[in-house]
Amino acid sequence: MERFILVLVVLAFFLLAVWGMRVGWRRKARSQSARVAPFPQLPEEPGEVEFEAKGLYVSTTTAGNWQDRIVTRGMGLRGRAVLRRYAGGIEVDRAGAPGFWIPEESIVDIKRGSAIAGKVMGSDSLLILTWRLGEVELDTGFRGDDHGVYPQWMESLTHKSKGGAQ
Repeated sequence: MERFILVLVVLAFFLLAVWGMRVGWRRKARSQSARVAPFPQLPEEPGEVEFEAKGLYVSTTTAGNWQDRIVTRGMGLRGRAVLRRYAGGIEVDRAGAPGFWIPEESIVDIKRGSAIAGKVMGSDSLLILTWRLGEVELDTGFRGDDHGVYPQWMESLTHKSKGGAQ
């Protein structure tokens, strides 16, 4: 009988912890929805795909704070994704979750990194896009299946941000 009571206490503690995490996640999503605008959607006519990369959408965080994950409007869920480069911006097409559009004029920086909420690695195997959404600057992390395409992404975005023509 003592063992049964102990199992019930441990189970109750576990369920209480899961409930607390859920409440905290929802509270964070509510507070973020007030300060983070809805993510832009893919335009009806985005143009031709210049190139794409398949991989894992890791997360979007506030810029410079790699552990402050944006969880509002379904953005906190990591999963398989495809990044598509268009002349006017980047589409983040997430499998089983809402995708979004990063307009060209919103992109501030692109770099390789080793950490963002949900993923920490020993090498620079993350592609991190820094961009502005309204008054908030965000970092979106992507881990490509083929890291060899990162220079193409970085060159494309760095070249345009410095005023060069393609």
